[in-house]
Amino acid sequence: MKEIKIDFVDFWPGFDKTNNYFYNILIEKYKVIIDDKPDFLFYSCYGKDYLNYKCIRIFYSAENLRPDFSACDFAFSFDYNNRNNHFRLPLYSLYVEKRNMQETIESVLTRVEAEKKWRAKTKFCCMLVSNPKATKRLKFFKNLSKVKQVDSGGTVLNNVGGPVYDKLDFIKDYKFVIAFENSQYDGYTTEKLIEPIFKDCIPIYWGNKLVEVDFNPNRILNYSQFKSEKELIDRIVEIDQNDELAIQMLMQPVFSLDRVSYEEERQQVLAVLNQIFESVGKPIAQQPWKYIHLLKEYYIINKKRVLRRLN
Repeated sequence: MKEIKIDFVDFWPGFDKTNNYFYNILIEKYKVIIDDKPDFLFYSCYGKDYLNYKCIRIFYSAENLRPDFSACDFAFSFDYNNRNNHFRLPLYSLYVEKRNMQETIESVLTRVEAEKKWRAKTKFCCMLVSNPKATKRLKFFKNLSKVKQVDSGGTVLNNVGGPVYDKLDFIKDYKFVIAFENSQYDGYTTEKLIEPIFKDCIPIYWGNKLVEVDFNPNRILNYSQFKSEKELIDRIVEIDQNDELAIQMLMQPVFSLDRVSYEEERQQVLAVLNQIFESVGKPIAQQPWKYIHLLKEYYIINKKRVLRRLN
């Protein structure tokens, strides 16, 4: 196996350098060495340590942020972007692999299976969130709660006696799960949609307006496809009162016909990484473009001071 030296910086707390999506893909083809002086650096959006590295930089975004191509040589993100140095890799793909969900969510339930799973549901609807600033989600929670009890197991609007620590275990008994993203952007779909599907719930989704490019619209309740919030709530009530409607939804394939399988996606990512490793160009961090990025960072850090001077 060919040896490659890599490192990971600026990822989320608890990120494991030797047990993650990229590392696990790479060890299928390479002898991977984690080195603080890497030839290739993977970095994310939770810090600025990447600025200390002059090697090839590979950016991954787990948030609703656009890649800055004056800082990275290649980027994986949620975006629909046709650049040659970009690959769309939504967070839910990494989450599915981490939780070993592939087989479950790529299979299609039979009628007997769907009926059994739906009839085992004992509760109406729930929400688990920790972000108090996502006002659209909180407003919807309150409006749906006027119709029927909705349980909140997160730190926001909690009504179940305290925060729940195992989300997947908590939601499994519910028919519906409010699965709103924190923000809206084309392509931005996180684990919030995949979790209720994995537990055979019906997700009530708001966020990515292009979500149906990836997901079967008949398996979810997509806020954006309803004329009004009232129409959506009326549909939820209708499904709640008609088991046949719910069973038909659970029998649907999770993904759209155009979405590749997880194994195909993994092979595509490996091919992209192989291409990066075989490239011979000078890293962006060693090109004049780096000064544009450094100026941006300087402005962000000193924004308030700059604005005061301009005013």
